[in-house]
Amino acid sequence: MSERTADRLEVWCAGEDWCPITSTATILGRKWHPVIIHRLLTQGPQGFNALKDAVDGISSKVLSDSLEDLEEHGLVEREIVSEKPFRVEYSLTERGRSLEPVITAMAEWGQEYLTAPADA
Repeated sequence: MSERTADRLEVWCAGEDWCPITSTATILGRKWHPVIIHRLLTQGPQGFNALKDAVDGISSKVLSDSLEDLEEHGLVEREIVSEKPFRVEYSLTERGRSLEPVITAMAEWGQEYLTAPADA
């Protein structure tokens, strides 16, 4: 197995031509995942509370679950900064940083084609 292959995530639909799109959408398709990745790309490593403030509108539970999911997919890493008081810092892995063009394209597309509701 090549180093490049060993670095890949296992997916249930491997071998299907539509699989890369579906699998990527599954990981990035959660409401807050792209926003968390964007904040870590633009603001760098952050503690939990700073990240919660940076992702305005997210609950602590959802942020915690999202970070855990992103960590399981190898996009985010968690580092213990201090034991007393206990503090952790979240940062993007190389795989997470590789999503920068995707996240940038999503932001640019949204700025170009999305608008607030007329009654807002």
